[in-house]
Amino acid sequence: MKLVNVTIDGIKTEAEDRTPLIQVAQKAGVKIPTLCHNTLLEPYGVCRICTVEVHMRGRVRLVTACNYPVTNGIEVFTQTDRVRRARTLIIEWLLARCGQVPILNALAAEYGVTEPRFGRGDDTCILCGLCVRMCSDVVGANVLGFFNRGTTRYVGTPYDEPSDKCIACGACALVCPTGCITIDDEAEQIRGELPLGPMTSIYIPTMQAVPHQPVIDAESCIHFKTDGCRVCATVCEAKAIDHGQQDRHEEIQVGSIIVATGFQPVDANRVPQYGYGRYPNVFTALQIEHMVNASGPTNGQVVLKDGEKPKSVGIIHCVGSRDKNTHEYCSRVCCMYSLKLAHLVHERSDAKIYNFYIDMRAAGKGYEEFYNHLLEEGCEFIRGRVAEVSDWAVTPMEQGKLVIRVEDTLAGMVRRIPVDMIVLSTGLEAREDADEVRRMFNMSCSSEGFFLERHPKLAPVSTFTDGVFIAGCAQGPKDIPDTVAQAGAAAAEAMALIDKGKVELEAYTAWIEEEQCSGCQICVPLCPFSAIEFNKDKKVSQLNEALCKGCGTCVAACPSHAAQQHHFTDAQIMAEIEGVLVP
Repeated sequence: MKLVNVTIDGIKTEAEDRTPLIQVAQKAGVKIPTLCHNTLLEPYGVCRICTVEVHMRGRVRLVTACNYPVTNGIEVFTQTDRVRRARTLIIEWLLARCGQVPILNALAAEYGVTEPRFGRGDDTCILCGLCVRMCSDVVGANVLGFFNRGTTRYVGTPYDEPSDKCIACGACALVCPTGCITIDDEAEQIRGELPLGPMTSIYIPTMQAVPHQPVIDAESCIHFKTDGCRVCATVCEAKAIDHGQQDRHEEIQVGSIIVATGFQPVDANRVPQYGYGRYPNVFTALQIEHMVNASGPTNGQVVLKDGEKPKSVGIIHCVGSRDKNTHEYCSRVCCMYSLKLAHLVHERSDAKIYNFYIDMRAAGKGYEEFYNHLLEEGCEFIRGRVAEVSDWAVTPMEQGKLVIRVEDTLAGMVRRIPVDMIVLSTGLEAREDADEVRRMFNMSCSSEGFFLERHPKLAPVSTFTDGVFIAGCAQGPKDIPDTVAQAGAAAAEAMALIDKGKVELEAYTAWIEEEQCSGCQICVPLCPFSAIEFNKDKKVSQLNEALCKGCGTCVAACPSHAAQQHHFTDAQIMAEIEGVLVP
């Protein structure tokens, strides 16, 4: 579109022809008050507070800035006496309906209205219609509407009953200028997002996500519920949003695979004596990590379920680790991330911090120094496994608190520690689908469920299946530096295999004589390396020597002796026996 010249309060600027005047004024730094304008909706000037004076071709008139299109050569004045008188009258009319609305009273004070001539009403809705239009034009739910006429006109749902079509998106509350529409228990719902749910439908999964690009959560996106909205696609200048994309499953042929499926945190409900899920102020470490994040549900503030800051916090180490009832192994990361959370919680809430530990395992570069720093900050460390968490108060000091009962092994006594908040430092365990992945890649698992390496020292990233490597917590619990180091080693092994360009076969692999094969397929399910397939056309079993490791299982099981093994044929074995027996 062509550019036109516009003058607003003496400020000359250029804008695209037919652009709404209020948008041009905003870009020029001129503030025009409005209650009914929203960039997502077509403007229609219902509140009329955005009234301005326009001079064009010798004609002077008052217009509403939100829906008046600019043309070349117009002059706009936003603070003339005529404009201020018009706005003052409009504000008085609005106060006659909604006399206690803060935003209207702020405008009234700005224009010198202390006591409106038409009185003050007790309603909170100015009938701007933003909520109705947002619900119908943008969201597409069509739940809200206008009812009645004249002074009894109001916004509501059909028959004033809750509608099943409402998807609780909150768009109506977002655009309401007076705060007439609110979300019940909004603060409680925000704190309820602590189990790591996304705060919006469009979000970046993690700050370290690769690629670092936002994704759309289809389950909470309004467009996938009502086929409406698409606001994100409208405002995206790069035109990068396509709601029509579908999930794709691709099969890719590769020469090597790195399995880095990670871990899952121990479910805190498996340790019921610590009250997780029973007491509202018992959190897992992952929830607190989400809470202290500046982009989290509480904007980085450490708060209790009621929104108050805690005065004392207890952090229980080794939840689900070093315990015969859950996992006997050490998760390696619990001690240090507990110390990190202790530092962050103390820094942001100034609360008294108690750390309950079995053994402090700070084995790493700079770890011991960080532990000493926590001691200097005043964090208290109590050595001993926590027996239980309860809200049963014995003394007045314990009233309204969570009480941690623990045996202090250094002091030689049982202590009761009252705190406001409890953080459970849950351990790491193998993923539930680890056995399924193991079968897919013919790997082995340890007794704890983690993938087993070929050799713990000489081949820590290799598996018993050539071309398949493991890295990270899929192999066992480890911290970030160790994970990065192992990932680099696995990548190097994979690159070495690719760079070689060829694979050396085992010298004692098996083979199948197709003339003797009866097609019984006994060998197919027995092969632990999936090296044997049945050829339906020839009705015989065929062996892939690149996958064969020469274990001999198929040779021993073959009833027709079609499966043979290099260097271990019947004739060779009999010759060896004869050589031993014959002098």
